[in-house]
Amino acid sequence: MPKSFLDIIKKSHGGGDYAGDQHGGGSGLDGSGLPASYAGNFLFATGIECSYPTIKAKNGRTIRRDLLEECGHYEHWKTDLALVKELGLRVLRYGLPLHLTHLGPGKYDWDFADRVMAEMRRLDITPILDLMHFGVPDWLGDFQNPELPLHFAAYAEAVAQRYPWVRYYTPVNEIYVTVRSSAKDGVWNECLKTDRAFVIAMKNCVAASILATHSIAKHRPDCVIVQSESAEYTHELRATPSDEVKLENKLRFVSLDLLYAHPFDSDVCFYLMDNGLTREEYNWFMAGEPPGYQIMGNDYYGRNEHIILPDGTMCEGEDVLGWYQITKAYYERYKKPVMHTETNVFDGDASIWLWKQWINVLKMRCDGVPVLGFTWYSLIDQVDWDVQLAEKRGGVNPCGLFDLNRKPRPVAKAYRQLLEEFGQITIVPHGEVFEVTDQPARLKVEI
Repeated sequence: MPKSFLDIIKKSHGGGDYAGDQHGGGSGLDGSGLPASYAGNFLFATGIECSYPTIKAKNGRTIRRDLLEECGHYEHWKTDLALVKELGLRVLRYGLPLHLTHLGPGKYDWDFADRVMAEMRRLDITPILDLMHFGVPDWLGDFQNPELPLHFAAYAEAVAQRYPWVRYYTPVNEIYVTVRSSAKDGVWNECLKTDRAFVIAMKNCVAASILATHSIAKHRPDCVIVQSESAEYTHELRATPSDEVKLENKLRFVSLDLLYAHPFDSDVCFYLMDNGLTREEYNWFMAGEPPGYQIMGNDYYGRNEHIILPDGTMCEGEDVLGWYQITKAYYERYKKPVMHTETNVFDGDASIWLWKQWINVLKMRCDGVPVLGFTWYSLIDQVDWDVQLAEKRGGVNPCGLFDLNRKPRPVAKAYRQLLEEFGQITIVPHGEVFEVTDQPARLKVEI
């Protein structure tokens, strides 16, 4: 009986471990190993929690929540950046403190920002620079101020000029959450609870993001805009669904509809125009998308998903749909590359939650959706997010990769394990075929 060609090859090469044996006939790498610095590497990231809304204290005073201060980052920023590097990460969602940097029209204090940005560059950490995170400087008031877009665009241009090496930006973090919490739920900033306030804040925030992106693109025409937005959904367990919940499940898209020039459904359009959106403003938003390479970031926490029981009781709907199914709906609506831009868990095993979210990412990529990155948010434990920062209690939320003493939590070990296993997968499977690159072929990688 004739020998198999494998018998002949093995005899020639003296066993296994030859080119064509490990990789099924083609040379290349399997995507394992810590993230590399080349542009085609998948964007594994963490973030520094930097929220700074104002809230109304019980005595009626307005106070600023500054999570960079409350989580110790102003004191430990150099340690925090070193932890990012030591973990094996090369990408960091990072927010400069807008309220301390932008002191007035044309006035800036760059002292803290310059020190941090210089260290980040020295460590070869790629920032996704977050320019507005749930608050504005005192001199700008709040999100009802129609002058916000112009002033914010000027700030964005000043940042882009000062740090020309930065390419990745999130101009306004979680626009929908910013607007809902400030103008509809009455928790932050203007602390209003009206539909009109919601629409005005929405217009101003999206316009601010659009103008800021144009300002950035003047100096970085190749800018990459990672628009972080909360992946929300409300399940209503009633035989006759209410119009209110149906509308709410559509309003979660409004910020991205305005940003990406996607026409509204009629009921959403009527709602917005009844509450302050003019036809002229609508036409301005629908004229086209902002510049830059646009990535749709979806943040998912189990608490983003809600269930309304027949008696009206609201409870969390963690993983009923999950990040995959909710984000798939966003992707089908906007057809934008996707990044999982935030996740964590307050209770339970954070390591298991990490792996579950990563399985969602892998499933999405296997189904042909271009998922370009993943973020555990945040690097360090947070404070008072169990009450949405509404009260200054000082309660520690143990959701970071490290605690407030900068000691690793078990999820840090799990993330390192994830990086060692998947850290060098490409942004798009086989993406190196479509770019001019001198990197080794990775045609085996289907992840």
